[in-house]
Amino acid sequence: MGRWAAGICAVALVWLAAAAAGDLEPDELERAFPIVEPDYGHTKLRLSQQGLDAIRRIETPIAVVGVIGPYRSGKSFLLNQLLSLSCDKGIWIWGTPVEMDIDGSKVSVLYLDTEGFESVGKSNVYDDRIFALATVLSSVLIYNLPETVREADISRLSFAVEIAEEFYGRGKMLLSNQQSFSGLSRGISCKENLFSKWSMKPSNGYLTKVVNQIRDSLAVMGNNSTAFSLPQPHLQRTKLCDMDDKELDPLYVKRRDELKQVVASITRPKIVQGKTLNGKEFVAFLQQILEALNKGEIPSTGSLVEIFNKAILDRCLKVYRDKMDGLGLPVPVDRLQQVHETAIDQARMLFDKQHFGKHHAAQSILKLDDEIKKVYRNFLLANEYQSSKLCEARFSECEDKMDHLQVLKLPSMAKFNAGFVHCNRSFVRECVGPAKESYERRMSKMLVKSRALFIKEYNNKLFNWLVTFSLVMVVIGRFVIKFFLLEIVAWVMFIFLETYTRMFWSAESLYYNPAWHIIVSSWETIVYSPVLDLDRWAIPIAVLKKTGQPIVTPAAAQQELSQELNSPEIRLI
Repeated sequence: MGRWAAGICAVALVWLAAAAAGDLEPDELERAFPIVEPDYGHTKLRLSQQGLDAIRRIETPIAVVGVIGPYRSGKSFLLNQLLSLSCDKGIWIWGTPVEMDIDGSKVSVLYLDTEGFESVGKSNVYDDRIFALATVLSSVLIYNLPETVREADISRLSFAVEIAEEFYGRGKMLLSNQQSFSGLSRGISCKENLFSKWSMKPSNGYLTKVVNQIRDSLAVMGNNSTAFSLPQPHLQRTKLCDMDDKELDPLYVKRRDELKQVVASITRPKIVQGKTLNGKEFVAFLQQILEALNKGEIPSTGSLVEIFNKAILDRCLKVYRDKMDGLGLPVPVDRLQQVHETAIDQARMLFDKQHFGKHHAAQSILKLDDEIKKVYRNFLLANEYQSSKLCEARFSECEDKMDHLQVLKLPSMAKFNAGFVHCNRSFVRECVGPAKESYERRMSKMLVKSRALFIKEYNNKLFNWLVTFSLVMVVIGRFVIKFFLLEIVAWVMFIFLETYTRMFWSAESLYYNPAWHIIVSSWETIVYSPVLDLDRWAIPIAVLKKTGQPIVTPAAAQQELSQELNSPEIRLI
């Protein structure tokens, strides 16, 4: 045993490994393989590639039987007895392959032997790491206890139960106790004897209360634990390795065989997150455990659960991000909130399926919520930015369009109304997100201001155009086509426009005259109609030509504008 102070040793399944790797000689496989060894200071653990390579070859589901216990408590001898091996070659022959048929499936069983607790030259943290590693790895954990059960044993058992409860629910715990013959002869079972020692003891002292809390945590083992008493196999302990079964105590041999049957009956494949593990998967799981154990200064159930869940939290966060990235910002706030809630549900559903731990997992879910909140805040800010950027672009387009309509060479109210309606519709349709409300107010003010300015300039421009037009018609009627009637009509129009403004002191009074309305309707029909848009020909780069919008008649444009202004989507101030 002294030669094997290198740490946790696991045995590759030799027969199975030989089948998977024909280049290995049988003699090379007939030995134990270390999988984890201590570092130089005996504080942390490191992997042994020799043992890992042997385990990686295993393709069938793996079950693990681990033996733990205090230093010099007989763990190695017990493990040899479970494997039906003598110890004349030391531990190097441990691991003779054990293949079992469990529920109709072929299962390869690994036996783990651990370095004893409280041996010379090791720290308590090192013992805790070994203990936690064996507990998490094992399908069946055998705790080999001396006859005298100490408080330290109770504390470690509590730790083992807590880890098993967190990671796998109620695991299988088998307690091996070197019970005296006196207890057996009185009909007291090993389990009754041990649990009577661990029962709650009334006391007001602080330390006793702490110990009682530890004892109370052991109650979760309940029917999921089995206790076995193994009497001393022989009084001459130093010669045990040289004795066969005939020389050992018959009661010991009987109890040992019963123990073998119990171990075989409760051994099941190692299941992690709902699936069995083959050799490669088991090694990956082992590496993850070791990384978690070495990160913390002092191993604890909470720290193990947190580190194990870190990769799962990253996957859940990625699910959330992928769902949110599919939105394509900007979007309305209620739509962003809806997708956010759906993404949270998907992330939490994944966490519920894959997370480690029960009680301590609550800390991991809180951390997931915090991380999701941070990501969601970033999406809110990004949505606001993209919304402002988009709405500003649409607002600027409409502003430029309104400015262009103000300087039409041939002023047309129908054309202005058509551009006005199109600008509103495109803004309402394309401006989305949290910035829409504020930009709608700006848009409404800008449109009202543009319309008021256009109407003010429209009549003045039209009056000047009509005066010029009447003089042009006079020249055309007399000198070009020599059509006397056209010349007379043109002179009448010119005289009416000039004399009316002189009689009523201003051109504004003319704009309320019914005759002016007739003139305006005629002008609109000529300048802007479904057949001909004179301003388009007068100005090659016209707004309607750039936008490609259909031509709208004056009456239709006026009616459409009224509907737009009365629409609840456009809040004009």
